[in-house]
This record gives sequence, C-alpha cells and structure tokens, in this order.
Amino acid sequence: MYFFIGILVICCALLGVTGALRRKAVIRKIDRMGACEKCRLLNELMKPFGFAYLPKQDIMTSTVDAWQREFGYRSLYDKAAVRFHMVMDCEPVYFDYDGRTWMIELWKGQYGMNTGGEIGIYRADSIVDSSRYKATAFKSVPDGEMLPIYMKLQRKGCELFRVKMRHWWLTGFCVGKYSEPGELVMDACLLFPDEKMLQSFVRSLWRMGYRREDVCVCNRMVHVIFDAPHSRQPRYHAAWRCRIAQWSNRLLCWLYQCLTKPFCRTGDKVLFLYYSCPFIYGQLARFQRRWQKKRRKL
Repeated sequence: MYFFIGILVICCALLGVTGALRRKAVIRKIDRMGACEKCRLLNELMKPFGFAYLPKQDIMTSTVDAWQREFGYRSLYDKAAVRFHMVMDCEPVYFDYDGRTWMIELWKGQYGMNTGGEIGIYRADSIVDSSRYKATAFKSVPDGEMLPIYMKLQRKGCELFRVKMRHWWLTGFCVGKYSEPGELVMDACLLFPDEKMLQSFVRSLWRMGYRREDVCVCNRMVHVIFDAPHSRQPRYHAAWRCRIAQWSNRLLCWLYQCLTKPFCRTGDKVLFLYYSCPFIYGQLARFQRRWQKKRRKL
C-alpha cells in the first residue's frame, strides 16, 4: 500500500512540475505576441459566439452579424435567463411607430462570470395590442433600421466601460468581474431617424414611470439613465434561483482571476486560458453549434 501511495505522490509531483513548466511556456508565448496579433486571434476565437474584443475598452462586445440576430426577441428569454446564470435588470420599452410595434430593451447585470449591459432594438410586423406584448415574437431590425447607440456602464459610481456603435444589439461585457444588478447604472443614448419615432419612445418612458431627471431629449437624441428598473422583473419570481446563480457566478469569477493571475488585461487572460486548456474551448464551440441548431429547429 505504501508503495502505491509513493507512486501516486511521485505522479502528482511530476504533473505539478509539468503543469508549472507549461504555464511558464504559455506566459512567455503570450508576452511575445504583438497587440494586433492578440486582437486578431481573440476575434477569431470569439466569432463563433457572436462577439469581438475591443482592446481600447478591454471588453467583449457583440458583432453586427452575430448569430443571435436571427432569433429576435421573446419575453421568454428574460424569464429563462436565470437558468443560464444570467441575473440582470431588464427594461423593455414598447412603442408604436410607422405601422409597427417596436421594442427597445435595456439590460444590465451579471452574465455568468461577466458583468455587462445590453441595448437591443426589435420590431413586430404590425401594431401589437399591449395585452399581446409578452406573447409576441419581435424581430431584430435590419441594417437600414439600426440606430446609432451609445452606452456607458458604471458600477458603484466607477466607470467600467463606454461603447458607441450603429447597431441592432449593442453590448459590453467585463470578463471575470462580479456585480449585483442593483450596483450597476447604465447611461444609454439613442439617435432616432425622426421626431415622430423619438416622441413615441419618450412617451412610453413617461408611462412606465421615468422621471424628468432620468430622461434628456436633445434634437433627435434621447439620453436615458437606467438605474432601478420600472418594469416588473422576471427574476423576482425565482429569488432562490438568483441566489444560487450569483453564488456560482461569484465562484467562477474568483476561479477565473486565480487561474489568470499573471495577467491584468482581459485579452491576455482569455488567450492564457485558451492555450492552457484548448480542449475546453473546443467543447464550448461544439456546444455553441449544437445550441444554434436546436434554436433553429424550435
């Protein structure tokens, strides 16, 4: 028995030494890479998931051609979010314009091991009665109807990032950072094509209970401060699930920071994990493709 225990200890020691040597080799490899090479590789790795890396902000953001675009929006997505460890505040704003019902939604919160925010623009094919909002499938707007969007996200008064782009679904995610939704405040700005659409959107904000100090209108631009949500939150129906999800999210963030301790920037950390555990990335990519096929069938 002692012989086998000794062999086990020696094997563990050898694995530890091998792991340490591999870790140093990966660190040296990343340190030798140029900034452009890192950004190119990161964007290649993130493309199957519909995201790209923004080096100036050190965040992940969604691409215009992200695969999520073809699925649009349903209220069911917000209700099921906590099952996928997404604990967030959501604020859907419904309004009628140009013979259709539009929906612009703001999100902020914890997405697994990411703190982030989103602004999505969707529309129905016709005018939808308010009693049917939750049951309606909204489509992502085409390129010609995308809006210039600006988003700034703050946590406890400290700015996390700011991003601006003409988009249908503008997002920003800080990888490895933990937050409660109530700790986050989003500044959202949208530039509308005409006064009629702007006024329809603003009237919906007033009906939801937004105050004058939370909404600023300048020409065709609307600036909204999204702090405490004014709409009923789906996650309130599953408070115990939220607590479990947030406990798991906090643990994931801690593990991520421990494993990637040699680096400070998100790009370096993600590359370090990729080179250290390429098998895990391959499994995630395959799971992503299977999930896309399943959603298309549904």
